[in-house]
Amino acid sequence: MSLELQLKERLLSECDKLIERHQAYQNHLHLDWLRNRDRIAGAPPKEVRVPGEWALDPKFDPFYVRRNAAAIAKSIARKINAHTYVPQDPHLKKIPKTGGGERQLTVFQIPDAAVSSYFYSRLLAKNRHRFSSFSYAYRNDRNVHFAIQDIAVDLAQNARTFVAEFDFSDFFGSIDHAFLFAQFHENGFLISAEDEEVIRAFLHGRDRGIPQGTSLSLFLANLVCWKLDKSLEKAGLKFARYADDTVIWSPDYSAICESFNIVDAFSRDAKVPINLKKSDGISLLSKDGLAAEIVSKPSFNFLGYAIGVEKVSIREKTVQRIKKQVSYLLYRNLVQPLKSKPLKGLVIPANDRDKALLTAMLQIRRYLYGGLLHRDLVAYIKGERKSLHFKGVMSFYPLLNDVSQLRALDGWLTSTIDRCVQARSKHLLSHGFDRRYSFPFNVGRDELLGRYRRKRIFGKRLLEVPSFQLIYRALQRGLIEAGIERVMHPESSKYGYGDT
Repeated sequence: MSLELQLKERLLSECDKLIERHQAYQNHLHLDWLRNRDRIAGAPPKEVRVPGEWALDPKFDPFYVRRNAAAIAKSIARKINAHTYVPQDPHLKKIPKTGGGERQLTVFQIPDAAVSSYFYSRLLAKNRHRFSSFSYAYRNDRNVHFAIQDIAVDLAQNARTFVAEFDFSDFFGSIDHAFLFAQFHENGFLISAEDEEVIRAFLHGRDRGIPQGTSLSLFLANLVCWKLDKSLEKAGLKFARYADDTVIWSPDYSAICESFNIVDAFSRDAKVPINLKKSDGISLLSKDGLAAEIVSKPSFNFLGYAIGVEKVSIREKTVQRIKKQVSYLLYRNLVQPLKSKPLKGLVIPANDRDKALLTAMLQIRRYLYGGLLHRDLVAYIKGERKSLHFKGVMSFYPLLNDVSQLRALDGWLTSTIDRCVQARSKHLLSHGFDRRYSFPFNVGRDELLGRYRRKRIFGKRLLEVPSFQLIYRALQRGLIEAGIERVMHPESSKYGYGDT
């Protein structure tokens, strides 16, 4: 297939992706507006927004680019063949980090994003086998969950292991170009003159660093770290690297100390500084209660997980984020509409029915399960269903085995639902609606799970309280029967594990 036709395919793919994303946003916005209209008086009007860059140039607009894909692809292919291709100036967008501060994202026009995606795929296909098997990011043969599984399995072989954790400051923005370009024709990488021309075109105008937000940079990030990975391997060290997040482990203290020298040498060569605030350095990972002569801990955080010798858990910051979202859904539906005087809530519970509670439970279930019902999960666990599509937030963490953490989360969820329902009852009473003796306000915490499960709406058990332990059991069965890639969330590679 000619370059022109391949670029046209990439263009259409990029446009379809952005259009689908925008339409999903519109659908979500409309459903949210409908719920607000029924829930409160004077609901704000629906306001559909488009990304700000669409107004900067038509080539940021996927609808425009899709209509003109053939002509655009022909023009770009001609420029690449004539060695005159240069991407248009990107839009620089600042997005907040979860832990504070901002990250600068480089948004290229859709035609340039398509070029970047095409050459990324071409370079990866030629060079994938050259990368370390311990490098898990930005590849189609590795993913974040492979990293977690490899770490957990290896750590379980020893009761205690020395662990070194390193993080780099502004990794993408700091990479030295001289070091980067030197890698193009070393270490067996296959990079053609055309590949190099396009890479240099995307780096034009930069003194250092690679743009964060374009596909080509993903290949270049792994290319830059090749020497680091190989140096760690030669030293006999086990490690996992996901972009610039690196954890290294060994039962040998002298070997783990050598890892610091290796990382420090790479930092100086590539001009990428080590983030001392986020790097925990060397510590001893051991089973709970085991005596240790140096600083020890039962687990370390990596890519959204807390990994120990015996347990793989959700890291605490991620747990808090999940709790915050669930609490928000309950508050938004059950309490917020009743906090104003005069009353703005439009749907008052009656006849043992509370539409707001039903909405909250459906939203929580969708958040945790991805739209699956309790009976779907039970049938799958029992083998009565052959497959499920996991899309909820829990499918970003299919490798958990800390049942005690999940049990605690189930207890927290039941308690939080009970507190919000009772708070709703008090607010209703303050507005003159006494519902204390009707469902769900007459349900005690100890009987909440059973009463909600037995309650039928339209003949269905739509009020069943979601369970962290239940989705865990379903994910475990999926892992055994189908493997990681069939149960993990389809957007796992794009999820901000490092920011959670």
